[in-house]
Amino acid sequence: MSRDELTKIILPEDKMPKFWYNVQADMPTPLAPGLHPGTKKPLIPADLQAIFADGLIAQEVSTERFIEIPKEIREEYKKWRPSPLFRAHSLEKALDTPCRIYYKYEGFSPVGSHKLNSAIPQVFFNKMQGIKRITTETGAGQWGTALSLACKRYDIEAMVYMVRVSYNQKPYRRIFMEMYGATCVSSPSTLTESGRKALAETPDTPGTLGLAISEAVEDAVGREDTKYSLGSVLNHVCLHQSIIGQEVKLQMEMVDDYPDIVIGCCGGGSNFAGIAFPFIPDKLKGKKVRLLGVEPAACPSMTKGVFAYDLGDVAGFTPLLKMYTLGHNFVPSGIHAGGLRYHGESPLVSQLYHDGLIEATAVMQNDCFSAAQLFAQTEGIIPAPESSHAIRAAINEALKGKEEGKAKSIVFNLSGHGHLDLAAYDNYLSGKTEDVEFPEEALRESLKTLPQV
Repeated sequence: MSRDELTKIILPEDKMPKFWYNVQADMPTPLAPGLHPGTKKPLIPADLQAIFADGLIAQEVSTERFIEIPKEIREEYKKWRPSPLFRAHSLEKALDTPCRIYYKYEGFSPVGSHKLNSAIPQVFFNKMQGIKRITTETGAGQWGTALSLACKRYDIEAMVYMVRVSYNQKPYRRIFMEMYGATCVSSPSTLTESGRKALAETPDTPGTLGLAISEAVEDAVGREDTKYSLGSVLNHVCLHQSIIGQEVKLQMEMVDDYPDIVIGCCGGGSNFAGIAFPFIPDKLKGKKVRLLGVEPAACPSMTKGVFAYDLGDVAGFTPLLKMYTLGHNFVPSGIHAGGLRYHGESPLVSQLYHDGLIEATAVMQNDCFSAAQLFAQTEGIIPAPESSHAIRAAINEALKGKEEGKAKSIVFNLSGHGHLDLAAYDNYLSGKTEDVEFPEEALRESLKTLPQV
């Protein structure tokens, strides 16, 4: 069957990658070292042992090109992997474009997003070390849901600090987590010193991912039986997500195609890294493939931020990382794409962007929702608001191809479904969704608190 006749491109289970791909092995510019928040000296693995499992620290600092996925993790992955690659025939027809549009659908996972790709290995390596309890933060709730399920699979207690604006906007995510046995609280909370301080200073704060991270880390370091887990940004998270792009490459081979453009939404960077990083070696060898990260105009860390050392949280518990940042005290507006409301970009994504190997663009909220509605009406899937950013960019590129008369191959990561985001879509359909663009004065104020390194 020709590629133009196929709709679902299914990779056989026995072809699922057995190794994660580590982009650090191929980066032209090595990562700047993480710095200790107190001493400002380069981190050593021992500095991270208070919050991370040893197996994850080893992955964080590794420069090996391929790291084997343990058999136990591969068996868990098989419940939703390999995920299908779809040809968006109906969307192409609606756009009247000569471009071929494909989407990698990660919404088939039990939690409805790509996040389980990293939650399973993170909890697995904690379990191997005898950890009894894990804390984390979550923005829109996808990561918190994924970690909750992974913890239940390995009989570990999960404690989730959910950004207040999302906690109020998305009650079904909290219920999802509680169904898996986790505890989910609104952040800032009264359970930590970081939370109490934030509430005292700004009682009506919407919360931020940076603040929720502070609470989760503070909680973890205060108990011997507890470690902390992060759902994006860090090297080992991007490593785990690389299975997405590796599968895409194999699936594109099955239909004798290769992408001209690979697209993913960008918050902390994990799902974009997951689909894009496996194409970096091809690009370095001269392949003409564009790798495009799409961020919200309300939180544009790459397109408007600065490349500098910054903290990953508000209270200053996390290491200093060199990344594109809006400043760790930046408080984003309560846009519905809660998973993209983070002040900084993954150091790996940031360095590759700085080196010109990947591109970035920022899009408005209403434009994303209109793209999501068109996608739902043509392809039948209601996407997560985060994923709608990738859809918007894919549509823009397909229309550009139409104008230029070029039949480009476009692949994007549909990183999750929006079944628990219907209130956000209701606001859009009712005309209540506001476009928010990041103001320059807010950036100037936020950057005043960048650490001096």
